[in-house]
Amino acid sequence: MQENLRRKFEMYRRSTRLKSLEESAEYGINSDALGQLFAHWQFQYKYPKRVKYLNKFDHFKTTIQGLDIHFVHVKPTAENVKVIPLLLLHGWPSSIKDFYEAIPLLTSPRPGYDFVFEVVVPSLPGFCYSQGPVKVGFSPHQIAIVMRNLMERIGFKQFYVQGGDFGHTIGSHMAILFPDQVLGFHTSFPVNFSKISMLTWLVGGVWPSLMPKEITDSMYPLKDKFKYLWEEFGYMHIQATKPDTGGIALQDSPVGLAAYIVDRILVFTNQSNKLLEDGGLSSFNKTDLIDNVMLYWSTGSITTSLRLYKESFASEVDRILEEIPTSVPTWGLRTKHEIFHTPDFILRRKYNLVGITNLDTGGHFVAFEKPVEFTDDVFTAVKKFRLIK
Repeated sequence: MQENLRRKFEMYRRSTRLKSLEESAEYGINSDALGQLFAHWQFQYKYPKRVKYLNKFDHFKTTIQGLDIHFVHVKPTAENVKVIPLLLLHGWPSSIKDFYEAIPLLTSPRPGYDFVFEVVVPSLPGFCYSQGPVKVGFSPHQIAIVMRNLMERIGFKQFYVQGGDFGHTIGSHMAILFPDQVLGFHTSFPVNFSKISMLTWLVGGVWPSLMPKEITDSMYPLKDKFKYLWEEFGYMHIQATKPDTGGIALQDSPVGLAAYIVDRILVFTNQSNKLLEDGGLSSFNKTDLIDNVMLYWSTGSITTSLRLYKESFASEVDRILEEIPTSVPTWGLRTKHEIFHTPDFILRRKYNLVGITNLDTGGHFVAFEKPVEFTDDVFTAVKKFRLIK
């Protein structure tokens, strides 16, 4: 695999370079920024060392409903504290790597808490080391069932769930489908895309005074939000219609795959990053970004991961579940630069909302970007959940 990567790198190095227009990232990832990432990948990314890093936790595979599901399972070593099972669910273009800095914090005792977490971090079906479905129609609600069955296979009849991006959707479905098993749901993407939620958002564009302050800056005026969605969500349309076509192109080039994935991470961390020359790359650890790309590249899983968009948008069951409320205690972590916000009063129509944290920083990938703030909030939420049970 390393030799193949070197050959691909050499082909890219010899190719004709196109200079980015006006040295900005508005047309996609900036050529100079990509050059920095490529140079780091070639000369500073130590593959054996990163393999050792990614293997510092115990990895497992098991077969659930005919699919080989990969997961990381980390047990705390602390004594004299209650150990609580926690399922962590990533999204796209994320991976288990999102949680690598958070896992040690979640599994370590802290003052003021009489519990610690035993964490299970699966690769979603079709992502990285988990097998992709071979039949059409495998949407988030079916993944929710697989994740419940995985937890039962490991030995947990009841557990807590945390999710962001697609992990939020899957975790939300788990709370609806298995309310007696999901003890609490922590979401780092506290949104609801029900019909009433979308209608409320549009009404707020006419009467913004009806909307709470925590969402008005990011969701209004509507023309600005629509402009942002129009500019930045073309990837979603491709992945929801022709995922295999895009996936084949991306899997052919590791640098192309990195450009595609990293561009999404930079823009969804803070949409103003695209106005910067390097797209905001300097605010990230390049090695961490490459780790995530390498998980997709080395497993050849980008195409199967993209298919989740098509399955999700085509699923009538998932649309119905979006409208159904759940009694499971829920806590939201709302970051300042999240790509979409739903007001608390709408969230309460869907969720048994125990509380919500409004961070004045952070973006869509908060576990990856802000692991300390993320883990602090998970502990806070679960402490509240346990008080009301």
